[in-house]
Amino acid sequence: MRERAHIFARPQHSVWDDESPIDIPAPRKAGSQTWRKFANSLRITDSAAVLVAVALAYVFRFSADASTSAAEDFEARYLVLSTLLLVAWIAVLEIYPTRDSRTFGVGGAEYKRVAQATLKLFGALAIAMVFVRFDVVRGYFAIALPLGLLLLTADRWLWRKWLNRKRIAGEYLSRVIVIGEAADVEYVINQIEKNPMAGYQTSGVALPTLDKTMELRPPWYRIPVVSTLADISRMVEVAGAEAVIVAGPVPGGSKYIRELGWKLEATGTELVLASSLTNVAGPRIHWRPVDGLPLVHVELPQYAGGKHVLKRAVDIVASSLALLVLSPVMLVLAIIVKRDSRGPIIFRQLRAGRNGMPFYMLKFRSMVQTAEIELASLQERNEGAGPLFKIRDDPRVTGCGRWMRKYSLDELPQFWNVLTGEMSLVGPRPPLPTEVERYEKFTNRRLLIKPGITGLWQINGRSTLPWEESIRLDLYYVENWSLTGDLIILWRTFRALRSPAGAF
Repeated sequence: MRERAHIFARPQHSVWDDESPIDIPAPRKAGSQTWRKFANSLRITDSAAVLVAVALAYVFRFSADASTSAAEDFEARYLVLSTLLLVAWIAVLEIYPTRDSRTFGVGGAEYKRVAQATLKLFGALAIAMVFVRFDVVRGYFAIALPLGLLLLTADRWLWRKWLNRKRIAGEYLSRVIVIGEAADVEYVINQIEKNPMAGYQTSGVALPTLDKTMELRPPWYRIPVVSTLADISRMVEVAGAEAVIVAGPVPGGSKYIRELGWKLEATGTELVLASSLTNVAGPRIHWRPVDGLPLVHVELPQYAGGKHVLKRAVDIVASSLALLVLSPVMLVLAIIVKRDSRGPIIFRQLRAGRNGMPFYMLKFRSMVQTAEIELASLQERNEGAGPLFKIRDDPRVTGCGRWMRKYSLDELPQFWNVLTGEMSLVGPRPPLPTEVERYEKFTNRRLLIKPGITGLWQINGRSTLPWEESIRLDLYYVENWSLTGDLIILWRTFRALRSPAGAF
């Protein structure tokens, strides 16, 4: 398990009780003052980005027509408009929750809120201009809006990179207490441990029942544990926690959670509920309030319709552009493959597509021509998870195949599979027919949509993923995909290719 910056003074005493106080060093936590400083830094750079966008829109729009009488007449009025736009833009970013600490460093909510605030401002300005009959030069807004969005997004992205580096180093992390049944708590702890960029670190655990042998095995041996849910506020005070995560059902049910929320309110500690539904239906969960009874509504997944038509349109445009732009690179790779070893340049492998329909997936050949024949003799060396066959330093891989596979360059011909409709840019991993035959129960739900060149499996470890985790990620994507999510996955794929991990 990866070492983190927080180390408890006496990890051998991981069981808390009233007679055995735990000696814990002063917590290094991201308190409200820390986040205020971070938000102030964002205010400064956001304001600078907006100032640059407005100034460049003003200069570029009027510099070309500086000699015309129309430009001279409107220049002063547009200077006033630019000042008002600058002030209003900075104000709307402040009023709209664009600097909520819960969105820092993770997910797309931060970018979405910045974009929504900006678009609403420009929409309101456009309506206001109509009412006051101000003849706005469309080129002015056409420069200011996209340039401002670009600069604000780049600004937030750079800050996110900085924040994530700090979190990986053990800084800017919010300490949390996790409570619930052992299995649920263990899952939450492992997810927090694997994803430091989410901004949490576990500083204590409360279980309704406790097996003392748990402190000797991961992930428990580095975390103080108490075998009661009676006084969580004491744990919060001792550990310096900023949030309490309820990991699944707890004794006392909703009554206990309600009273816990009241107790934590006095300490300014957040209450977070980790619902088991999020593994299968995250984006499809909506609250439907009924007086005194908040209901969680889970939408049915959609496997056809307008969203899928739009996804297909994006696939066609993107794959066409990719094939056009990357054709010189693919030509060079084809020459290298041909000269490296005997055999065809393109390797055609039978895979299972949507609804199990077979298709031939295209790749640059990265193994010797007799790779399929030699497979049987290598079965006992298999390191792949589940039905997958993978070997580190596979002797069948060619010289050029090693670096092509490392950076996924062998998969470039799959853009043709996308263009022909057999695959999508983003989707579940395309399985072999032999893998499909060994699927258990609901695993074949992976086949409800087209497989992808990339997906959640690729940006979360690829060949190093346990089989069960690979299945969970694919099923989550199948039921909850969105175009915004696809864009995030594509972006994270480009990042993963710069420092590839799990590819062999």
